[in-house]
Formats: sequence, structure tokens, C-alpha cells
Amino acid sequence: MLPRHLLHRIARLALPAAACLLMQSLVPTILKAESANRPNIVYIMADDLGWSDVGYNGAEFYETPNIDALCASGMEFTSAYPGAANCMPSRACIMSGMYVSRTQMWTPGMRAKGDSSKMKFLVPRNKDKKGDGVFPSKGALPPSVISIAEVLHDAGYKTAHFGKWHLGPDGQGFDVNDTNGLGAGLGQKFYGNIDVAENLTDAACEFIDQNRSNPFFIYLCHWDVHSPIRARKEVVAKYKKKLESRDWDRKWNPTYAAMIEAVDTSVGRVREKLQQQGLTENTVFMFTSDNGGASGVTWCEPLKGAKGAFYEGGIRVPACVSWPGVVKPGSTCDTPNTGVDLMPTFAKLAGAILPTTQSVDGRSWVPLLSGRSLPERNIFWHYPLYLSGAGYNQVIPVFGTEQMHWRATPCSVIRRGDWKLIQFFEDDSVQLYNLRSDLGEQNDLSKSEPEKAAQMLEELRQWQKDTQAVIPTKLNPDFGKSSGGQRSAPNKKRS
Repeated sequence: MLPRHLLHRIARLALPAAACLLMQSLVPTILKAESANRPNIVYIMADDLGWSDVGYNGAEFYETPNIDALCASGMEFTSAYPGAANCMPSRACIMSGMYVSRTQMWTPGMRAKGDSSKMKFLVPRNKDKKGDGVFPSKGALPPSVISIAEVLHDAGYKTAHFGKWHLGPDGQGFDVNDTNGLGAGLGQKFYGNIDVAENLTDAACEFIDQNRSNPFFIYLCHWDVHSPIRARKEVVAKYKKKLESRDWDRKWNPTYAAMIEAVDTSVGRVREKLQQQGLTENTVFMFTSDNGGASGVTWCEPLKGAKGAFYEGGIRVPACVSWPGVVKPGSTCDTPNTGVDLMPTFAKLAGAILPTTQSVDGRSWVPLLSGRSLPERNIFWHYPLYLSGAGYNQVIPVFGTEQMHWRATPCSVIRRGDWKLIQFFEDDSVQLYNLRSDLGEQNDLSKSEPEKAAQMLEELRQWQKDTQAVIPTKLNPDFGKSSGGQRSAPNKKRS
């Protein structure tokens, strides 16, 4: 059958039926002729693995020799970001090539989390609470969305998704969808399953064996290291012994370390399988995480905040790419990239046609792989809900008070070059950081660099308009009624 992208183009051009039939007959021949020179694409993503949790970013207690070796064999992206601060929306960005302001997939469960009396605005919350329905909050990608799998499939690739999905009941065009490595369906969950990482890796390796003569795309999304924190006893015992072997700077979690090892082992096994099949030279291999590390399980220092926050601890992730003969071993790239970039990047690698029936917000970073540069551009995040924090992830106060409570409140974020600006909707205040000199976001420069802040805010507002980003404005009548402490002046600016 004719690829969906070409069908859309034919419909718009209103080509005669005979021309349509001719194109349909030629497409398989064209794809077969071109596929020999297209690299395989392997994309492995951990769940909730923090930027600081890998050896090449300084981890000492956690052991990631295979991830470190992958990074050493290729390029480290020092400023890699998902499209969101938690799992569901970041995966939607990857699969659709669209920012969350377009998908309207804000958070798992589709509703704000936290004490509603501390929320200044009405936002989607529990079904029995006021605020539901004030603006859309979606939990699935509709089948009408053209996915990265369909883009690559139409270019002649065999496509497989293994592991966590979190995008609804539609498989979005993958040839294989398997959430546990044993054939489980998309709706099933395997958090805390101590065998699932190995089973998923087995399935991915088998897929490589079966498709070694065809270009393929593997989207391997591990359930680890998401809670509950569980791992194989013998591996946990190894890290308990390590914890007891010396005085560490903090009490690291041996079970979490064992979960990281399960993911790391998977990376090593997939690389080994590619080597066995003689496919290493013709495979682009990328590893990353879906968002920052979880507070209370690991530490994200020197970054501020953690999973769910829009400070760097919530959105900066480890990421590296290997492609022998193209990517220089041991190279680094400081150019910021984000989850919506993956569709145009993989399409470029595959010689595929991007969708024309939906926006593609990202930009291909293929030129970066060979050491070339790209023009500077803005990247964005948007979150119109509330998300309560815990521990060091309580980074935002309740509006009008000094009480730290939230890890995220309604906000938008823009990064351009070294600069990052966060706009908080509750009081329309901003924070401005230079990430090159202040990676931990300790020094708000919005007052000392007013022109830079104003320029970035203007560009952020234009992006909100262009993408029809939802911004909450309706006040919550229950705000402050049962919150602890007294609220000060409602127009107090956040420092």
C-alpha cells in the first residue's frame, strides 16, 4: 500500500488515479533500492534515570560500564533534554515530533497532583473535584497522529517497540509492540519486575537476528529504574557489599544501583548482538532517559530539582550516540537538543518523508554527528498543571507564601544557547539563568539582565501563541481555604 505521507500529498495535488497507481507500483522498488545504504537505528531509553546516575557524568557508586563505553565510542550530548519533565508527555514528544502544547498530554493520569487548596488556578484534577474540564488534558496519542514508527516504516524500515509505552491503546504503526519481551500488550505494566529488563533485551536481540538483512528501528524503553525499587537479590547483594566497603558521602541505595546495572547490561548485550551480526558499523545507537532522576531515590546534584521539575534536575538527561565511521569517538556536543528532534533526525538518517498533516516541531541534529554546527534556535517546555514535591524536589513555593511545596506549577520554559528562562503563570514572574556559568540554577539574572529576559519572554509568548499553548487563568475558589500558614500579598513576586 502507498505510504500515508505520499497519499496525503497525492490527495492535496489531486493527481489522476492512473498516476496514483503508478506511484504505488514504484514505491516498493524505490525503497528496496535505497534501503541498503540506510543505517539501522537503535534507541534505548531508561525510565527515570538521572543525569548524574551514569559513570561518565561522575557517578561512583552506580556502575554503568556499558553505557560509558557506548559514550566513549561516540558522542556525548551534554545538553540533552526530553520534551517534558515526566514520562508520558516526553514519550509523546518522541513519537509525534510535536511539543506538549500541541499533544496536550501533560502528565500521567491527566490531572494535577497535590493539595487543591494550594492551587491558585482551576486546572484538571480529580473527577470529583472542581477544575475538571477547564482545559483539555489527554492521556493518549490519537491514531491520526503520524508516528516516528510510521515515518520509518514508510521508508522501508522494520520497526519494533519493546518495553514501556504509556501512549494509549494505539500501537502507532510499529511492526512489533511488546511491553515485557514476552508478547504482553500495550496496556500492561511491569514496574518493579526484576526480570523484565533481561526479557526485553532478549526480544530486541532476537529482532536483530530476524531483521539483519533489512534496515530496522528498535525503540527499547526499559521499565527500570522507575519505582518500585526492586532488583535481583544477587546484584543487590553486590552493591550492599560495596556500600559497606568504605565511607560514602551519602547512603546510596543498593537496589536502585542494581536496577541501573540491569539497564546497563541491556545496552552491552544489544551492542554485542550488533557486533555478532556485523551490523555495528551501519547502526546508529543512542541511549538516554525519559526525564530526570526521582527525588528520594537518587540525587541529581549538581542540578536543581528532580523528576517533574522544570529546573535542570527534572529535564536534563544523560544522552550519547555511537555510529562508527561517522561519529568521532570521545567527542562531545554542547548544542541543546530535545525530544521533538528525534523524528526529523531519524527521518533524515532514513531518507524518509516527514508528515505534512501535523506540525513537526523539532530539527534534525544529524549534522552534529559529523562535527558540524547548526544555527542557534529556541527549545521549549510547557506545563499548565500542578505537581507536588518531596524532599529536595520542593523547589517552588505556594503562591503568595514562603512555603516550599511544589516541584512544578503552571509554567513555560525557553532555552536558547546558554540562557534559560522560566515563566511562572501564577504571578507572571520570570527567572533567568545562564547555564554555562550556573548549571545549578542558583543565580536568577532576570533583574540584572532585563533586556535578555524581556527578549526571551517575548519569544516564549510568541511560541505559546503559535502552538496554542493552554495557560490557566480561571481562579480556584478553594485556594487558601485549608492550606497551612497565612498567605501574604497575592501579587508578591517569586524571587
